[in-house]
Amino acid sequence: MPAIEDHEFLKLAAQLASCLNISISSARRKIDIVAAKEGSKDIAKRKSIANKLLQEATIQAKDNTGNISATFDELLAALKEEENFMVED
Repeated sequence: MPAIEDHEFLKLAAQLASCLNISISSARRKIDIVAAKEGSKDIAKRKSIANKLLQEATIQAKDNTGNISATFDELLAALKEEENFMVED
């Protein structure tokens, strides 16, 4: 499929990618999948789908504020019994 060169669509895809921490091409692919499921091919419908996905991702990101970083910190913390563990070369 040729790349869509609509500036507003690309901006929405970039914002979605930033919100989901994925690449722009992955965000565009996510929009394309939803559009294909709905059977829409026009750019106006794709923009509305991108806007809807962006709003959903923004709401989800606000609900999970701090949870992701706290979870990541917990995963990186060393367990007491593994503090002095060294991997041999």
